[in-house]
Amino acid sequence: MKFYRLERDPSPRYTGYLNAAHKLGLPGLEPCPTCRCGGAGAGLEYPCVDLSSLPPHELKKLSDFWPVPLNEIERLREVVRPLVPKDAMLEPGTLFGPLEGTGVGYFGQLDLYVPWALCLRREALDRLQEAGVRGLQGCPTRIRFRTKHAPTLLEMQMELHGQFHPDCLPPDLQPPCPTCGNDFLMLPDPVILDAATLPPEPDLFRLRQGATLIVANERFVETVRRLELDGVLFHELEVR
Repeated sequence: MKFYRLERDPSPRYTGYLNAAHKLGLPGLEPCPTCRCGGAGAGLEYPCVDLSSLPPHELKKLSDFWPVPLNEIERLREVVRPLVPKDAMLEPGTLFGPLEGTGVGYFGQLDLYVPWALCLRREALDRLQEAGVRGLQGCPTRIRFRTKHAPTLLEMQMELHGQFHPDCLPPDLQPPCPTCGNDFLMLPDPVILDAATLPPEPDLFRLRQGATLIVANERFVETVRRLELDGVLFHELEVR
């Protein structure tokens, strides 16, 4: 099976812009005492997760993304763990809940509002599911549009699968930090996927080893093209 990465179509007609964000998430990490790395990652987003049942004081902590010590990150992980998918990665900067904000302009049927997050128009998601694409989970957004004929956009919540093939990783890559788990891994160029770690489904997923990379298999790509859904381009990835 072939696999592809997604890119927003740069054609001038796609003027859609979202000034939006997720309001809840794990805060960033203060510099680790061992590796001195900190901050927050991108790509780990669970827009279908509902944290409203948590106590107000915990929701307040999850709405403040200012870096905190590692022991507070670990505590907050356990607070949210019962409410997230069982295979969720809960790293500093992981986001939860619906996308909220404003939007303007023209959006394609599929839209990468940032390179690591994908929205679909409701009608596009319905058509893909009717056509047999597997494992798609669309989550309602709270976007107020300042445009005529405003679309109903759903943000995709994607499972994590797959790893990079060792051939595309630097030979001097350090082992993960024993204290905070930081793996020091940047998105390689070129990307080569490890065939043994790739799933037969779902047809759209995030790469577990690099969550900013959204991967579609050929079933998804062929269906999008057959249905003439617009807004994104697909680039085949090497697999070994």
